[in-house]
Amino acid sequence: MSFAKAQDLLRLAQMAASRRGGVCLKDICTEFGVSHRTAQRMTEALDAAFANVTTTDAEDRRRYWRLEAPPSERLQPRQETTIEALEIAARSARDQARLRHARALEDLRDGLLARLTPRDASRSEADAEAVLAGLGQVMRPGPTVALRPEVTDAVIEALRGPFRLRVTYGAADAAPRVIEPHGLLLGHRSYLVARQPARSETILNFRMDRIHAAEVLDESFAFARGFILEDYAAKAFGVYQDPAQYGEVIWRFAPEAAARAAEFRFHPTQILEPQYDGSLIVRFNAAGWLEMAWHLYQWGDKVEVIAPDGLRTLVEGYRRPDFDALP
Repeated sequence: MSFAKAQDLLRLAQMAASRRGGVCLKDICTEFGVSHRTAQRMTEALDAAFANVTTTDAEDRRRYWRLEAPPSERLQPRQETTIEALEIAARSARDQARLRHARALEDLRDGLLARLTPRDASRSEADAEAVLAGLGQVMRPGPTVALRPEVTDAVIEALRGPFRLRVTYGAADAAPRVIEPHGLLLGHRSYLVARQPARSETILNFRMDRIHAAEVLDESFAFARGFILEDYAAKAFGVYQDPAQYGEVIWRFAPEAAARAAEFRFHPTQILEPQYDGSLIVRFNAAGWLEMAWHLYQWGDKVEVIAPDGLRTLVEGYRRPDFDALP
């Protein structure tokens, strides 16, 4: 067996030991970038190398392999990449005022280092620090809205319940309102997705930077039937939700901008349609015309709105021909 295959087998053993349900062939194909047949051979090698491998046929009609006891810690590969990932995640959590997540990630990093020999720990820290120094520019603060750590912690605690929240929103002296948090959308401006029972059953977005105080109540609630945060977020181009604007969006990028536009992921549901004349049509379904207009302005006259009519009217007259660079 080659060294590369041995390393892959160790990684597979760690996956099979750490995941509660084990790993299936699809997981292996995705993780290692291999074919279905190669994934089968890897599970055969796992069975041959370890005596404590069990298999389970799940409800999804897939077979899962699990290592009942984790392999010896001495068999762990070098951890500098894991340490880098934990450190980057911890920094990101601190930037988003998620201090409890930052502390948990830092504890995990420190625990990982503590399990290594002093020589391996020093080497892993040095290698990780070199990479992190190179990522310094990426990690610098950008044009983001500052959040209150105590508010973010309260929101996360409420989501864990789930519990209702009493918040002061908008003005600092506004009357408190009770809301039912359903999720948190993180970005350059973060939003709490929640329902306000006293107002309606409609799911609303609350800007996190406008929540002045938040208190977790000892009152549980049931999520809205069928609510999935990922599906909810996908209904918007950015974060703005408006059922009246939701529908098919069609943009045509000029031939000189088509290659650049093809590199963008404008929306999770987008469909790219290269045209015979070299242009590119992008289709997706979403709302939020104003956020779309803000983005489209960067493309100058290299993009044309085909649909919807409301968005086409909004950007008409603002397609400049003098931009000397594309986004």
